[in-house]
Amino acid sequence: MKANQMAVQVQRWHGGQYPTKSTVTRLMQQDGLRPYEWISKPNQRYAVRSHGYDKILYLIDGSLEIHLPDTNERVRLRGGDRIDIPAGVRHGTISGIGGAVCLEAAVMRRPARR
Repeated sequence: MKANQMAVQVQRWHGGQYPTKSTVTRLMQQDGLRPYEWISKPNQRYAVRSHGYDKILYLIDGSLEIHLPDTNERVRLRGGDRIDIPAGVRHGTISGIGGAVCLEAAVMRRPARR
């Protein structure tokens, strides 16, 4: 298993209220993130890919399954759940039968100083 693959983290929603776009946007902004919203149709698939940045994704509504092919893992997200995917980790997604509404932000890693 690749070292960065082990760093994928999932945080389940534990709030007393169902997460709203404004609540999650505020949480992300408090962490210094600039979230954007994307909406997926029911059963929509996104091909396996990786990014040159760390991805932080919150599921606001619906359901989403994240496939990590290098470890053959699948992670199912519910409303309010967060997944952190490090740069370079290959992942694909499929939305559930009700689609998915997500807030996502990119975190660019700064090069190490010499």
